[in-house]
Amino acid sequence: MADPSSYRPKPGQIPDSPGVYKFRDEHGRVIYVGKAKSLRQRLSSYFQDLANLHPRTRTMVTTAAAVEWTVVSTEVEALQLEYSWIKEFDPRFNVKYRDDKSYPSLAVTLNEEFPRVQVMRGAKKKGVRYFGPYGHAWAIRETVDLMLRVFPVRTCSAGVFKRSAQIGRPCLLGYIGKCSAPCVGRVTAEEHRQLAEEFCDFMAGRTGTYLRRLEQRMHEAAEEMEYEKAARLRDDIGALKRAMEKNAVVLADATDADLIAVAEDELEAAVQIFHVRGGRVRGQRGWVTDKVEAVDTAGLVEHALQQLYGEESGDAVPKEVLVPAVPDPAEPVTEWLTGRRGSRVDLRIPQRGDKKDLMETVQRNAQQALALHKTKRASDLTTRSRALEEIAEALGLDSAPLRVECFDISHLQGDDVVASMVVFEDGLPRKSEYRRFQIKSFAGQDDVRSMHEVVSRRFRRYLHEKQKTGEWEEEATEAAGSTEPVGATEATQSAGATEAPGDTEPAGTPGATEPAEAAGATESAGVTGPTGVTAPAGQDADGPAPGSSGPLDEEGRPKRFAYPPQLVVVDGGKPQVAAAKRALDELGVDDVAVCGLAKRLEEVWLPDEDDPVVLPRSSEGLYLLQRVRDEAHRFAITYQRTKRAKSMKAGPLDTVPGLGDSRKQALLKHFGSVKRLRAATVEQICEVPGVGRKTAETVAAALAGAAPAAPAVNTATGEIIEDEAAGAASSNGGTRP
Repeated sequence: MADPSSYRPKPGQIPDSPGVYKFRDEHGRVIYVGKAKSLRQRLSSYFQDLANLHPRTRTMVTTAAAVEWTVVSTEVEALQLEYSWIKEFDPRFNVKYRDDKSYPSLAVTLNEEFPRVQVMRGAKKKGVRYFGPYGHAWAIRETVDLMLRVFPVRTCSAGVFKRSAQIGRPCLLGYIGKCSAPCVGRVTAEEHRQLAEEFCDFMAGRTGTYLRRLEQRMHEAAEEMEYEKAARLRDDIGALKRAMEKNAVVLADATDADLIAVAEDELEAAVQIFHVRGGRVRGQRGWVTDKVEAVDTAGLVEHALQQLYGEESGDAVPKEVLVPAVPDPAEPVTEWLTGRRGSRVDLRIPQRGDKKDLMETVQRNAQQALALHKTKRASDLTTRSRALEEIAEALGLDSAPLRVECFDISHLQGDDVVASMVVFEDGLPRKSEYRRFQIKSFAGQDDVRSMHEVVSRRFRRYLHEKQKTGEWEEEATEAAGSTEPVGATEATQSAGATEAPGDTEPAGTPGATEPAEAAGATESAGVTGPTGVTAPAGQDADGPAPGSSGPLDEEGRPKRFAYPPQLVVVDGGKPQVAAAKRALDELGVDDVAVCGLAKRLEEVWLPDEDDPVVLPRSSEGLYLLQRVRDEAHRFAITYQRTKRAKSMKAGPLDTVPGLGDSRKQALLKHFGSVKRLRAATVEQICEVPGVGRKTAETVAAALAGAAPAAPAVNTATGEIIEDEAAGAASSNGGTRP
């Protein structure tokens, strides 16, 4: 625990002006971001007697090791910069609202020649008109199904649209009258866009005029005895009214507003938002967050406003925002919202009438959301806490291991030996900090030696990061017997590097992509790491995925291997544990506990102990260790399988340095087969677009040194297949050169 007086700025250093400040911990990570009208007054309040501080504030200032600030000219700029830094650094002591689900919206792609109506999630795109968000996708589809009868706008995908245009026949919706079939020319692009705009007008709340127009057309058709047309218009009116009934009128004056309510206790807070457009509730969403900083209701509202409108502009910001408490001062927030919208935005507390009644409804939803969240989460929190306590007690640790790292080795009969490192924090996987290694100091199968190498490399990088900050003397590493340059042997791989992307699926979800695990990079010269920094030759560029909350360097970029665990778990028994412990001892790391989990009897092995620790089968601690071990095994074996699959598909062109997929395809397309390419001269290879003379010479030399494959034989007939065909097959990913 740090003493705040050790990093307190000297008197007169802090300016008396608006600004934004950051607290950093001993590892350089930003742990709190705040803004102030007067930096001097606000920061001075943190450096008073600890007994007078709020418990959460006291925890923050004792965790921090440094404070820094940036001066701005206005409070609005401070609000904007605070939001940007919270998004960038993800500080652990800031309140951060996270959606408990992905909320769908009804989108009309007005940026396309033939606009399409669809359900859309995620970030908003330019030129697309959005309505919602809605609580459920099925609610959107029911509404769209009713409205397509009157507004037959295209809903098909680009592939279906293109296919129908090619065959000259519309899809089923075109036949049953729920699509105007622009794909086959039943309507022009202008007529279809007019339909899409009318659809948007109706969804935006301008319903009365359109319904009256339909009713007039129905009466005219009846007077002219066109009863079938009148009946069809009657059914259209009924469909639109049923769609309108799904969003009941809540504010009679056709108000456009967002209503925000907060339900909170000492530890958590739930926020509910109702989006009212044209007097009707068009969408609803909610968040739940831990109250990790000392914040009142007004502060929670301010954070919610930043989360809601930080990325929005124009009509996405309503004219009126109704809240349970107004931030103090309110003027900067109101000015910021006005700037986001481009016109005046009112921020106020409803006092009477329909708006107050609706706010009470939103408040009840927030209270219900908080109660439901506590019911669902209480069991998980209790179980994880008990598991960590049981592990600490069984292993004789001073405190619960909040960060656990597990290592596993994987290979196939001694080939393609790789290792994995998975990270669990607070009993949950931290996939942005997973790492993968290639074993390269020796060849063959030796799990004990592999474990020693991997643990050494991981903690050597940790000590290297500490050397940068002056926390560790460089001589300590040298005295430990390490003569290898730090970082020279790192080979952490990522899904975005030279390995195939298929091995980054989440646990238990084969084939899915897990972006957070694509955290590493290759050792090649000029490889760009996830932070945008080019790694020099011989060093890895691994690091947490962008946006992760791992340790950061002085520029705010993620560090690599800079945050130590409290417990290292290895997949194996006594030999693997001894190897891991020996690696730590050689590096002088004595504050990290080590244990191993053997698969046979699920025994927990400790260093220098002849007998294992046997946890009860019903122990939550054992279950957590098993989860950690199994996740490390999954991550390692998936990587190993990907490497093996890639090596099986390798051809002669794969060995040419500096030759990428595009130029390989261009060469094979130009010559037709590897055999013809091997027989070509350097001048002929230079004729291929994008291939220079130096590359051509490299290709010719590589193919000249590669032995031609044996002729392929058709096993059914015994016929020898022509070399040209075999060479062409190899260009499609076969194993033949």
